Amino acid sequence: MSNITIGISCGDINGIGLEVILKALAVKKVGKNFTVIIYGSTKVVAYHKNIITQENVSFHSISSPSEAQPDRINVINCWPDNVNITLGKPTDLSGKCAFQALERAVKDLKAGHLEALVTAPINKKAMQMANFPFVGHTEYITSEFKAKDSLMLMVSDALRVGVVTNHLPLKEVAGAITKEKVLRKILIMAETLRIDFDIQKPTIAVLGLNPHAGDEGAIGTEDDDIIRPAIEEAKAKGVLAFGPFPADGFFGSGQFNKYDGILAMYHDQGLVPFKVLSFGDGVNYTAGLASVRTSPDHGTAYDIAGKGEADEGSIIKAIYLAADIVRNRNEYLEMHANSLERRKQKALISETGEDEVVEEVIPEE
Repeated sequence: MSNITIGISCGDINGIGLEVILKALAVKKVGKNFTVIIYGSTKVVAYHKNIITQENVSFHSISSPSEAQPDRINVINCWPDNVNITLGKPTDLSGKCAFQALERAVKDLKAGHLEALVTAPINKKAMQMANFPFVGHTEYITSEFKAKDSLMLMVSDALRVGVVTNHLPLKEVAGAITKEKVLRKILIMAETLRIDFDIQKPTIAVLGLNPHAGDEGAIGTEDDDIIRPAIEEAKAKGVLAFGPFPADGFFGSGQFNKYDGILAMYHDQGLVPFKVLSFGDGVNYTAGLASVRTSPDHGTAYDIAGKGEADEGSIIKAIYLAADIVRNRNEYLEMHANSLERRKQKALISETGEDEVVEEVIPEE
């Protein structure tokens, strides 16, 4: 595939989202092989353009993805009115604009007008003020695609860390972990690593919930009663899953280097070590969906909004990862379509003979 159309939702207009988007797209090689569409507002994009020091950042307004041009910054206006930007603060307006941009981008993603979506950061308080009915991007997009489940997967060059429970208060984590849920997450990770990351036989490390992975029941029974049976069932399905491992020793000893993917039980168990080891170089990927969605590994960073200090490295990684996953999926589908065709040919050979198969399966042009 020579060109991929990627949508980028603007995120919170009072944060650093549009700053890092424009800085990323100012790097000439970033947009060279993609058609990029920003979902937001040309007026708000122009405002944030004045914050950055990069030169030759030009953009043009379009009304639909079909009008987008490669090697240019295309912008779809998602709200008709002028808006007040209050840098560094969550407001109902910044939440509303972020919601409208996300809603339009997801609509185009579902319709097949985009091959991938990159989402700039939103602020949860601002989104609540705007009556956004979800905890975050992952939950909203999973709901929009009517998926039974998905996996929040943090990706860097060194690590791939998924979580069983996403944005959940710590006091609710243990009650939310079931064997079925852990198993689903393991299976999603295995399929994602195989198809989206082109790892033929991925190995997955599963972390325990309790200190010392329960220490044989002395510090909680969830590890032995819930997590270990899920791992065993995954193994029975052919998945190379191992654990449960005590999280502290697992990361402290460097064991994480031996596995293709790591499944943590809750948000901070996985994301704290991930960000210590990969901050600024990581990407948040929503695995297990029919469409591709990535985002940078940072938030709105209100404290530096408008100062021109934000680092665009993570969103550049998010754009490239989205494109890589699209290509890997297409190659996988093409390869397996050819494999299916070959199996059909073999089946026909056994039934009718080679000459008839050639005539049936590969007709003359």
